Amino acid sequence: MASIKENNKLSSWIDDLLAKGKNAFTLIEAKEAFSNLSDAAIKSSLDRLSVKGSIVSILKGYYLIISPQYASRGILPPALFIDGLMKSLERPYYIGLLNAASFYGSAHQQPQEFYVFTTLPVLRATKKKNIKINYISKKEIPLTLLEKRKSETGYINISSPELTASDLVQFEKRIGGLNRTATVLNELAEAIRPEQLNETFLKQIPVTTIQRLGYLLEKVLNKRNLATHLFEQSESVGFKFYRIPLKLNSVIKGFPTDDKWKVIVNSEIEIDE
Repeated sequence: MASIKENNKLSSWIDDLLAKGKNAFTLIEAKEAFSNLSDAAIKSSLDRLSVKGSIVSILKGYYLIISPQYASRGILPPALFIDGLMKSLERPYYIGLLNAASFYGSAHQQPQEFYVFTTLPVLRATKKKNIKINYISKKEIPLTLLEKRKSETGYINISSPELTASDLVQFEKRIGGLNRTATVLNELAEAIRPEQLNETFLKQIPVTTIQRLGYLLEKVLNKRNLATHLFEQSESVGFKFYRIPLKLNSVIKGFPTDDKWKVIVNSEIEIDE
């Protein structure tokens, strides 16, 4: 068990990290800083500091430093630590879906969960102190479709407005379904740049997602300029559209198909104003 003196040393070290602008550290860093202490003593000190609320283990071996500003919450906002966490895991990432949409002024409803896209293997969701971080896996992270945003602690990666739009459609079940997707898209459309709906974008998005996105933009949201550009670019890269349902895993028999986007309209979309 760690002595009071050892606990104070570790606590001072953490305070120094905070003073230098760091809001997290790894167990490996702690062991390197206190190589004279046993692993058991370090673990005991970290446990004591965790009980006090000075630090929180967000993933095994990765600790957040809870500054006085966030002491009442007992946790840092994910945007403040996600970049450091993903770098520690040596994984590419970006913040997406509703969290990314909020950066572009589409904050119709404050997201209750935080969505991070990364590569395989799958990461289990992080649940700590009233926050939940969901990790969505992709084979590759489309680096050319990401943007950087300044945070209090540095920079974070977020999906571009165009990638955000396609992810909202592709992963609509993650955020509550097509109605919510259409509602957010309606606000996000102001930030979507037609010139970015180009070959680089199209080649990293599933064709079926392009079809559903195009249908929603044109037939539901009346964003005809965006939809027309998306359709023309899809034709120019040689995409072939085949009949797909608007609402996945649902009945399609007896429903009409949109001639242009080849989308089976098996769901009526309602937008929250």
